Amino acid sequence: MKKTIKYDTANISKKKQIQLYKALLKPRLIEEKMLILLRQGKISKWFSGIGQEAISVGCTMALDSDEKIFPMHRNLGVFTTRDVPLKSLFCQWQGKMAGFTKGRDRSFHFGAPDYNIVGMISHLGPQLSLAGGVALSHKLNKRKKISLAFTGEGGTSQGEFHEALNTAAVWKLPVIFCIENNGYGLSTPTNEQYACKDLADRAIGYGMKTEIVDGNNVVEVYETIDRIAKKIRKNPEPYLIEFKTFRMRGHEEASGTKYVPKELMDTWAKKDPLQNFENHLIKNEVISSKEVEQWTKDIKAEINAGLEESYEEPVVSSSEAGELADVFAPHSHDDTAPSSNVTEMRFIDAITAGLNESMRRHDNLVLMGQDIADYGGVFKVTDGFTKEFGKGRVRNTPLCESAIVGAALGLTLEGDKAMMEMQFADFVTCGFNQIVNNLAKIHYRWQHKADVVVRMPTGGGMGAGPFHSQSNEAWFTKTPGLKVVYPSTPAQAKGLLIAAIADPNPVMFFEHKGMYRSLTDNVPDGYYELEIGKARTVTEGEEVSIITYGMGVHWATALAEEMNLSADIIDLVSLAPIDYAAIDASVKKTNRVLILHEDTMFGGIGGDISAYISEHLFEHLDAPVKRVASLDTPIPFDKGLEQIFLPKDRLRIAVDELLNY
Repeated sequence: MKKTIKYDTANISKKKQIQLYKALLKPRLIEEKMLILLRQGKISKWFSGIGQEAISVGCTMALDSDEKIFPMHRNLGVFTTRDVPLKSLFCQWQGKMAGFTKGRDRSFHFGAPDYNIVGMISHLGPQLSLAGGVALSHKLNKRKKISLAFTGEGGTSQGEFHEALNTAAVWKLPVIFCIENNGYGLSTPTNEQYACKDLADRAIGYGMKTEIVDGNNVVEVYETIDRIAKKIRKNPEPYLIEFKTFRMRGHEEASGTKYVPKELMDTWAKKDPLQNFENHLIKNEVISSKEVEQWTKDIKAEINAGLEESYEEPVVSSSEAGELADVFAPHSHDDTAPSSNVTEMRFIDAITAGLNESMRRHDNLVLMGQDIADYGGVFKVTDGFTKEFGKGRVRNTPLCESAIVGAALGLTLEGDKAMMEMQFADFVTCGFNQIVNNLAKIHYRWQHKADVVVRMPTGGGMGAGPFHSQSNEAWFTKTPGLKVVYPSTPAQAKGLLIAAIADPNPVMFFEHKGMYRSLTDNVPDGYYELEIGKARTVTEGEEVSIITYGMGVHWATALAEEMNLSADIIDLVSLAPIDYAAIDASVKKTNRVLILHEDTMFGGIGGDISAYISEHLFEHLDAPVKRVASLDTPIPFDKGLEQIFLPKDRLRIAVDELLNY
């Protein structure tokens, strides 16, 4: 390793060299001040980027101001180079309302949309897929723009890193993935993190171009990113850049650096990106020591002024109503009545019709999923779509569920809409993190919409076994920020899907596979929306309320007819939010309640609905709330075993017990 940095500034103007230097100086001085405030207890945590500033500064200066950057913990230089107001940054780090997250998230876990900066989450890898989605939007809209995302060497061990790279390579997206290889993941050295010589080599396996850059040399960083950015704006393709650098302080300040050999710290201290560049510029008479003193004085004054302004800002003040109001982006439902003209169609055809209407209504809607293009998907929902809408908007994806959910969110960061089809609802586990931590939380954290629908072919009864038959809607109903709907009729399927796509919030759209070709009904023609959050009264009765959804609606209806039962059958339709008013009205009328769902008993949403009724409607009950659900086992393959698993055959017994209580 070279002890000092050699700079080749022949192709960079003196003005640009000065800009680069001042851009390095500012985050360093801010960091030094933050470390003092940390010791004083005025901020709660700090992840230091001292010694790594050249990467953030060089990359940011090489990009256009309207190109999105996805920073991490140690990329303060991204924010300062984009001229984010210091008062706003200081308020964020103090957890004040005037910060970017209203006190809801910490340090660098925030986005600054006005500055085209997209905040990270703690899971390190997901921002790479979002950057790919932004790049996809640029490519589809022919903008000649790029995106750039950072990760650390530890993050390259995550599956999301590989999914994001593979997807970007397959789709030839104009995105630069930057690895800040700073030697340690908390205390884990690189030799315990990966076995290859250079992380840049991983790009080769994905068919991507790659380069290794001295991350402490701001000139090399700037020139490399500037050259690549100009190239891929014209001819889109992804790049993987490995920046060799070092973490001069702990993972965060409380961690310390005792696990780092002293000689290693001493060696890298000699490669300090700020001091080396300053020495070079002074030696070559680009700047003077006197100018450095003045710039330092000016920046420190700016820091102190920003801090004083931030101290004057009030602490976080909110209310239950205020917090709940920010979970979802505002949305006005289109309540135009459906057409009186109807067409008889199967459930699956209604899904297709809903997608078709939405694709025509929203020319920025992109559909993504495995085999959904020319093949039409495994259930043929999108058969013929590529002919009408093209392969740009109807996209086959690699088997990278997490990366595709992330790409869908990335599309919405550029104002597009996205629908992703999980081939089977069971496969959502591979994209779980993106859904529950990115889609669900982004609006609450920093008020950006997540205009994504995830279609979930679900349910049993077809003898498809434990990995193609699960009912997993309850995984998502407990996650604030997600809307969850589950239609039970073709007309619902079309209107709800149209409404879900129109809604700027993330919607998990469950479709029971058993209904696809077995259920036929009259469906209104044209475009119409059914309001999310509204239940449907299937039949009215006096003896019992059966609260259910999905296939349970049909089981309950058939049993009521068979038993000549006077039942209020309530089809929830929307599982998050739930229409509690409909539940209230039915329970107060019949005074006996049975909750039915195909999901397993323990942890299913029936438990929460039962608790709600017991808490709020107890005085109206003439019997305990009864629940009927599937067995608490994995769903079996054998048809006979599956019938034992499913709740249908236990429904009559439960109704009899409830009526005879």
